[in-house]
Amino acid sequence: MIKQQFEIPAGYRKWTSGLLAVGGLVLVLGFIFLGLSKDEHSQTRFWAVLLQNSTFFLLVVNASMFFICVTTMALGGWQMAFRRIPEAISVLVPIFGGLAFLVFIGIILGHQHHIYHWLDKEHVEHDPILKGKSGFLNPVFFFVWSAIAIGIWSLAGWKMRQLSSKADERHMGAEEAKTFQWSNTIWASVFLVSFGLTVGSTIPWLWLMSIDAHWYSTMYSWYTFASTFVSGMALIALFIVYLKNKDYLEYVNEEHLQDIGKFMFAFSIFWTYLWYSQFMLIWYANIPEETVYFKQRMQGPYRIIFFLNLIVNFVLPFLLLMKRGSKRNYTTMVFLGVLIILGHWLDFYQMVMPGVLGEHYSLGWFEFGILALYAGLIMHFVGKALASKPLVSINHPLLKESIIHHT
Repeated sequence: MIKQQFEIPAGYRKWTSGLLAVGGLVLVLGFIFLGLSKDEHSQTRFWAVLLQNSTFFLLVVNASMFFICVTTMALGGWQMAFRRIPEAISVLVPIFGGLAFLVFIGIILGHQHHIYHWLDKEHVEHDPILKGKSGFLNPVFFFVWSAIAIGIWSLAGWKMRQLSSKADERHMGAEEAKTFQWSNTIWASVFLVSFGLTVGSTIPWLWLMSIDAHWYSTMYSWYTFASTFVSGMALIALFIVYLKNKDYLEYVNEEHLQDIGKFMFAFSIFWTYLWYSQFMLIWYANIPEETVYFKQRMQGPYRIIFFLNLIVNFVLPFLLLMKRGSKRNYTTMVFLGVLIILGHWLDFYQMVMPGVLGEHYSLGWFEFGILALYAGLIMHFVGKALASKPLVSINHPLLKESIIHHT
């Protein structure tokens, strides 16, 4: 008899409550001492940290639904034994989407032009580059397109989870299974098309690249995608190991964990390829309006983080995940899962802060406190979602393929 229903352990609840308490307290203190401060650098720091975390973690949890939809379109069944984990993580998309939207409202309606320079109308009028981009770098377009993107992600994700729940009701005949698979394929394609038009292109331009609105890169959106997707796979790996250690997920074996490790390995390399390609082409061309982006990061106070990114997000995952055995080892996968998420969180930090705070940057109590808050929110909502339905969709037509999966 397999353990189908997840019961949240007391230790899990304590860690969740602790992280939420610390994060909530830091948020309140940050609002009082930074957000309400008369010092513009403190105010900017408050909103910039919220922008960094809200966008990073929204895109990370959204990567779970991307993983589900990609494997659905490929008619892959190997992930069915642990599919309820990315489903549970994707529950956070509308929640984190709502939090991100509140941050956008605070920044734009609060006229935080130190974050988005295009909010300063007078400056835009005298800046031909910003004026030329004003057709999409304006509050109305920003709000409307952000709302549409988050709304479609949330709707398509909800529909995919709803369809998955239908497989818990009864065994499906051949025709019913075919209809079920077709419905999954339709909604997966809706999500993937919207994902390509948002995460794969426009959304990183609006939310992050417009911080440095004079600068642009055609690789920026894919760089952002690679960073958040590999972090999303690392998050899935952490929950798989946790549940396996609690004697759940009996159908999940070393082969499944190894395949998750392959994704982490491959997309760490893909992220590095994009990092190098973007950097090398700009360095080689040596055009001042392009190199200014890297000059801030390589020669200023961010240079340690800039080069640390390569070690944490490429060198260590590359060396440690190269061997077959390391991708099957729980300790190694947990270590690298945490390392990759923290590494790409730092990557987003150096994507946001140089263009916002310049030399006045800080990496201290507020930054790590908000990180703790989001970690607590992930633990709370994912744990709640996992406990709300069986951990295995026992009647799913492709479950057998996952049970006998081997590489």
